[in-house]
Amino acid sequence: MAVASELEWVPETLYNSAITAVVSTYSRHRLELRSLPENIQFDVYYKLYKQGRLCQLGMEFCELDVFAKVLRANDKRHLLHHCLQALMDHGVKVASVLADSYATQATLLRVEQTSSMEKAIQLAFSLGKLAYLLNLAALHGEMCALLFAKSQYDEAYNHCVQALKGINNNIPVRCIVHILRQAAKACVVKREFKKAELLIKHAIFLVREHFGTRHPKYSDILLDFGFYLLNIDSISQSTVVYQQALDIRLSAFGGRNLHVAIAHEDLAYASYVHQYSSGKFDDAREHAEKAISIITQILPENHLLLASSRRVKALILEEIAIDSHDKDTEGKLLQEAHDLHLSSLNLAKTAFGEFNVQTAKHYGNLGRLYQSMHRYKEAEEMHKKAITIKERLLGEEDYEVALSVGHLASLYNYDMKQYKEAEELYLRSIDIGKKLFGPGYSGLEYDYRGLIRLYINTSEFEKMNDYNEVLGRWKLLRESSPSPVNIVDYLANYKSDLTTEQVIQKFFKQD
Repeated sequence: MAVASELEWVPETLYNSAITAVVSTYSRHRLELRSLPENIQFDVYYKLYKQGRLCQLGMEFCELDVFAKVLRANDKRHLLHHCLQALMDHGVKVASVLADSYATQATLLRVEQTSSMEKAIQLAFSLGKLAYLLNLAALHGEMCALLFAKSQYDEAYNHCVQALKGINNNIPVRCIVHILRQAAKACVVKREFKKAELLIKHAIFLVREHFGTRHPKYSDILLDFGFYLLNIDSISQSTVVYQQALDIRLSAFGGRNLHVAIAHEDLAYASYVHQYSSGKFDDAREHAEKAISIITQILPENHLLLASSRRVKALILEEIAIDSHDKDTEGKLLQEAHDLHLSSLNLAKTAFGEFNVQTAKHYGNLGRLYQSMHRYKEAEEMHKKAITIKERLLGEEDYEVALSVGHLASLYNYDMKQYKEAEELYLRSIDIGKKLFGPGYSGLEYDYRGLIRLYINTSEFEKMNDYNEVLGRWKLLRESSPSPVNIVDYLANYKSDLTTEQVIQKFFKQD
């Protein structure tokens, strides 16, 4: 009895075969294709992309009406990212062409047509009588994002509170997720970590349920969760989360994309912090340089996005220089770091002005660098500027203030021999760190070691012994901490037991 052999290939579905057939005669039927439903029309264009026919795809996407139609294929938006990125890499300036087309079209509109204006006014009055309201929650969410980017954290937090109050069942889930993300970040910088955790975890759950774990929205939420983890001293977990976010963005956008550059930068900084004690900065440097390379390919040399990436690279180069045994190499790396820090500072001052947290961070970074370059008076000046600005904007017991205070203490202790001032600053830094993060905070080690060295130099051996014991207890506390969970698996399986409404109610009850 004959036995049928197994197929060595899987035949395409009838639909896919039809799409392939249409694409094969695309040049003859390109105009007729525009009458097809948006989903089918998009599938034809995606097949052009898969076949590498980017010139033809670019011609289609550069027409405003065509692009507006494919945008309506909402369930294929992630595939549209692939097409656009390929066109950008191919040198097709789709965004510029579409923007020019829209500007031309808008100019041609006859706004003086009285009848249309009157109809619009009547419609507005009708909607008002029906109690239709603006989506104020979304507006407050956007204000929160803007103010956060400008480092105006108090105002950002106030807007996020108003945004949360405005969330209701009529708001799209995309908008709810955006508000939760911005509010969580605002809570992090205000050191409201329990509130931040509540919001960011619920946002992760919503994104995973509505968009999936390979969608760019999931990478957005992972970057925010990584930011939260980094700020609560879960540094190793933050690097894992940042890496997953980068992987998703690379898959969605390819290599030459601003979203990918931002993920590279975030991972570079987290890797730098994670490997600070080991001195292994190869991965951190690679990600920082990739971020800068991508940004400079797309944006002007003086764009603000470069300030942060250059700052991260400069921090890494400084540490590599300090560990170098070759004086020439050390000098070159320190000078490169200096140029990067100055460039970042100038960009920040141009964008934000003198009294801004970002400007203060750059002053602090220059202070550390000048210490490494043995320019101690300039280092002291930079640290004092950073502390003054941070205290004015954030208060005297903020994490950022503690960082700068600790750096100035190190300068006084190790290089300027101003032990009394150094001791006061170390104790202040320790006090802030313990209040914010508890006795097991990783940053306490540097302050404890600094105090031990200080007391050796001042022959205060009783205090030295006391802090040796404190350091020993700190080590035991760190070693006894439970092993971190597999954060990727945890996020993939996390389920929120609360509705969005209940999460918001719990947020306000924590005040």
